[in-house]
Amino acid sequence: MKARRLAVEGALEFTPHVHPDERGLFLSPFQEEAFAEAHGAPLFRVAQTNHSLSRRGVVRGIHFTATPPGTAKYVYCARGTALDVIVDIRVGSPTFGRWDAVLMDQRDHRATYFPVGVGHAFVALQDDTVMAYMLSESYVPENELSLSFLDPALGLPLPADTEPVLSERDRAALTLAEARERGLLPDYARCQEIEWGGPRPPR
Repeated sequence: MKARRLAVEGALEFTPHVHPDERGLFLSPFQEEAFAEAHGAPLFRVAQTNHSLSRRGVVRGIHFTATPPGTAKYVYCARGTALDVIVDIRVGSPTFGRWDAVLMDQRDHRATYFPVGVGHAFVALQDDTVMAYMLSESYVPENELSLSFLDPALGLPLPADTEPVLSERDRAALTLAEARERGLLPDYARCQEIEWGGPRPPR
Protein backbone atom coordinates (compact mmCIF):
# COMPACT_ATOMS: atom_id res chain seq x y z
CA MET A 1 0.00 0.00 0.00
CA LYS A 2 1.29 3.44 -0.97
CA ALA A 3 0.76 6.46 1.29
CA ARG A 4 0.86 10.14 0.38
CA ARG A 5 0.56 13.22 2.55
CA LEU A 6 -2.09 15.67 1.44
CA ALA A 7 -2.01 19.48 1.48
CA VAL A 8 -3.94 19.56 4.77
CA GLU A 9 -1.67 18.87 7.74
CA GLY A 10 -2.17 15.35 9.08
CA ALA A 11 -4.34 14.14 6.19
CA LEU A 12 -3.25 11.11 4.18
CA GLU A 13 -4.10 9.30 0.96
CA PHE A 14 -3.65 5.54 0.67
CA THR A 15 -3.54 3.50 -2.54
CA PRO A 16 -3.75 -0.28 -2.01
CA HIS A 17 -2.38 -3.01 -4.24
CA VAL A 18 -5.16 -4.49 -6.36
CA HIS A 19 -5.12 -8.22 -7.11
CA PRO A 20 -7.27 -9.05 -10.18
CA ASP A 21 -7.97 -12.54 -11.51
CA GLU A 22 -10.61 -14.33 -13.59
CA ARG A 23 -13.10 -14.05 -10.70
CA GLY A 24 -12.80 -10.27 -10.28
CA LEU A 25 -10.40 -8.59 -7.90
CA PHE A 26 -9.33 -8.36 -4.27
CA LEU A 27 -7.90 -5.45 -2.30
CA SER A 28 -7.53 -4.23 1.27
CA PRO A 29 -8.59 -0.57 1.67
CA PHE A 30 -7.25 -0.28 5.24
CA GLN A 31 -4.01 -1.85 6.47
CA GLU A 32 -2.92 -1.13 10.02
CA GLU A 33 0.82 -1.47 9.37
CA ALA A 34 0.75 0.95 6.44
CA PHE A 35 -1.43 3.36 8.39
CA ALA A 36 0.86 3.29 11.43
CA GLU A 37 3.94 3.90 9.30
CA ALA A 38 2.39 6.87 7.50
CA HIS A 39 0.49 8.36 10.42
CA GLY A 40 2.85 7.61 13.29
CA ALA A 41 0.28 5.95 15.54
CA PRO A 42 -0.10 2.17 15.81
CA LEU A 43 -3.88 1.97 15.72
CA PHE A 44 -6.92 3.64 14.22
CA ARG A 45 -9.71 3.13 16.72
CA VAL A 46 -12.99 2.23 15.01
CA ALA A 47 -16.14 3.07 16.97
CA GLN A 48 -18.56 3.05 14.04
CA THR A 49 -18.72 2.37 10.30
CA ASN A 50 -20.98 4.26 7.88
CA HIS A 51 -22.16 3.61 4.33
CA SER A 52 -23.75 6.10 1.92
CA LEU A 53 -25.31 5.69 -1.53
CA SER A 54 -25.48 8.75 -3.79
CA ARG A 55 -26.58 9.58 -7.30
CA ARG A 56 -24.46 11.63 -9.67
CA GLY A 57 -24.12 15.26 -8.60
CA VAL A 58 -24.85 14.70 -4.92
CA VAL A 59 -22.62 16.81 -2.67
CA ARG A 60 -22.35 15.74 0.97
CA GLY A 61 -20.58 18.18 3.25
CA ILE A 62 -18.63 20.00 4.36
CA HIS A 63 -19.25 18.04 7.58
CA PHE A 64 -17.27 18.09 10.81
CA THR A 65 -17.63 17.05 14.42
CA ALA A 66 -17.54 19.47 17.35
CA THR A 67 -14.20 19.15 19.12
CA PRO A 68 -14.26 17.87 21.75
CA PRO A 69 -15.19 15.09 21.27
CA GLY A 70 -13.82 15.22 17.72
CA THR A 71 -13.75 12.37 15.22
CA ALA A 72 -11.13 11.01 12.84
CA LYS A 73 -12.30 9.30 9.63
CA TYR A 74 -10.96 6.75 7.18
CA VAL A 75 -12.93 6.86 3.93
CA TYR A 76 -13.01 4.91 0.68
CA CYS A 77 -15.29 4.49 -2.31
CA ALA A 78 -16.73 0.97 -2.49
CA ARG A 79 -18.57 1.56 -5.79
CA GLY A 80 -18.73 4.30 -8.41
CA THR A 81 -16.60 7.43 -8.52
CA ALA A 82 -16.32 10.39 -6.17
CA LEU A 83 -14.19 13.43 -5.59
CA ASP A 84 -13.35 13.31 -1.88
CA VAL A 85 -12.50 16.69 -0.34
CA ILE A 86 -10.75 17.56 2.91
CA VAL A 87 -10.78 21.12 4.29
CA ASP A 88 -8.64 22.35 7.17
CA ILE A 89 -11.01 24.24 9.47
CA ARG A 90 -8.85 23.92 12.61
CA VAL A 91 -8.13 27.39 13.96
CA GLY A 92 -4.39 27.70 14.54
CA SER A 93 -3.44 24.95 12.09
CA PRO A 94 -0.47 25.67 9.81
CA THR A 95 -2.73 24.77 6.86
CA PHE A 96 -5.94 26.49 8.07
CA GLY A 97 -8.28 27.27 5.16
CA ARG A 98 -6.43 24.96 2.79
CA TRP A 99 -8.09 22.03 1.05
CA ASP A 100 -7.13 19.00 -1.00
CA ALA A 101 -9.11 16.51 -3.09
CA VAL A 102 -8.68 12.85 -3.96
CA LEU A 103 -10.33 11.11 -6.91
CA MET A 104 -11.82 7.86 -5.67
CA ASP A 105 -12.72 5.30 -8.32
CA GLN A 106 -12.76 1.60 -9.13
CA ARG A 107 -9.37 1.66 -10.83
CA ASP A 108 -7.02 2.85 -8.07
CA HIS A 109 -9.31 2.30 -5.05
CA ARG A 110 -7.76 5.16 -3.06
CA ALA A 111 -8.69 5.85 0.54
CA THR A 112 -8.24 8.95 2.70
CA TYR A 113 -7.54 9.59 6.36
CA PHE A 114 -9.10 12.68 7.95
CA PRO A 115 -7.49 13.72 11.26
CA VAL A 116 -9.56 15.01 14.16
CA GLY A 117 -11.15 18.41 13.52
CA VAL A 118 -11.02 18.74 9.74
CA GLY A 119 -13.97 19.09 7.38
CA HIS A 120 -15.05 16.38 4.95
CA ALA A 121 -17.09 16.54 1.77
CA PHE A 122 -17.46 14.60 -1.44
CA VAL A 123 -19.07 14.94 -4.85
CA ALA A 124 -20.56 11.80 -6.41
CA LEU A 125 -19.43 11.63 -10.05
CA GLN A 126 -21.53 8.57 -10.98
CA ASP A 127 -24.93 7.22 -10.08
CA ASP A 128 -24.97 4.58 -7.33
CA THR A 129 -21.70 5.78 -5.79
CA VAL A 130 -21.10 4.08 -2.45
CA MET A 131 -18.83 5.66 0.15
CA ALA A 132 -17.71 3.73 3.22
CA TYR A 133 -16.38 5.37 6.39
CA MET A 134 -14.66 4.21 9.53
CA LEU A 135 -15.11 6.64 12.45
CA SER A 136 -13.05 6.91 15.62
CA GLU A 137 -16.12 8.00 17.63
CA SER A 138 -19.79 7.10 17.51
CA TYR A 139 -22.20 9.42 15.72
CA VAL A 140 -23.96 11.91 18.00
CA PRO A 141 -26.33 14.16 16.02
CA GLU A 142 -25.91 17.26 18.17
CA ASN A 143 -22.12 17.15 17.67
CA GLU A 144 -22.31 17.09 13.88
CA LEU A 145 -21.91 20.45 12.12
CA SER A 146 -21.84 21.62 8.53
CA LEU A 147 -20.12 24.29 6.45
CA SER A 148 -21.05 25.46 2.96
CA PHE A 149 -19.39 23.51 0.16
CA LEU A 150 -20.21 26.45 -2.11
CA ASP A 151 -18.40 29.02 0.05
CA PRO A 152 -16.66 31.18 -2.61
CA ALA A 153 -13.80 31.95 -0.22
CA LEU A 154 -12.84 28.26 -0.21
CA GLY A 155 -13.22 27.66 -3.93
CA LEU A 156 -13.78 23.92 -3.63
CA PRO A 157 -13.70 21.82 -6.81
CA LEU A 158 -16.99 21.09 -8.55
CA PRO A 159 -16.90 19.63 -12.08
CA ALA A 160 -18.24 22.13 -14.61
CA ASP A 161 -20.89 19.72 -15.89
CA THR A 162 -22.22 18.93 -12.41
CA GLU A 163 -25.38 20.47 -10.98
CA PRO A 164 -24.89 20.07 -7.22
CA VAL A 165 -27.57 18.22 -5.27
CA LEU A 166 -27.43 19.19 -1.59
CA SER A 167 -29.50 18.42 1.48
CA GLU A 168 -31.50 21.23 3.08
CA ARG A 169 -28.99 21.21 5.94
CA ASP A 170 -26.01 21.62 3.61
CA ARG A 171 -27.72 24.33 1.53
CA ALA A 172 -28.24 26.38 4.71
CA ALA A 173 -24.74 25.80 6.11
CA LEU A 174 -22.52 28.66 7.26
CA THR A 175 -19.43 29.84 5.42
CA LEU A 176 -16.04 29.22 7.00
CA ALA A 177 -15.79 32.88 8.04
CA GLU A 178 -19.26 32.86 9.61
CA ALA A 179 -18.53 29.68 11.58
CA ARG A 180 -15.24 31.12 12.80
CA GLU A 181 -16.93 34.33 13.90
CA ARG A 182 -19.44 32.30 15.91
CA GLY A 183 -16.72 30.23 17.58
CA LEU A 184 -17.86 26.94 16.03
CA LEU A 185 -14.59 25.82 14.49
CA PRO A 186 -12.26 23.29 16.16
CA ASP A 187 -9.07 24.49 17.83
CA TYR A 188 -5.96 22.95 16.29
CA ALA A 189 -4.11 22.41 19.58
CA ARG A 190 -7.14 20.72 21.12
CA CYS A 191 -7.50 18.49 18.07
CA GLN A 192 -3.89 17.41 18.46
CA GLU A 193 -4.42 16.60 22.13
CA ILE A 194 -7.42 14.42 21.28
CA GLU A 195 -5.72 12.59 18.42
CA TRP A 196 -2.29 12.17 19.99
CA GLY A 197 -2.86 12.58 23.71
CA GLY A 198 -0.73 15.74 23.52
CA PRO A 199 1.30 17.60 20.87
CA ARG A 200 1.96 15.56 17.75
CA PRO A 201 5.30 13.72 17.96
CA PRO A 202 7.96 15.06 15.57
CA ARG A 203 8.38 13.13 12.32
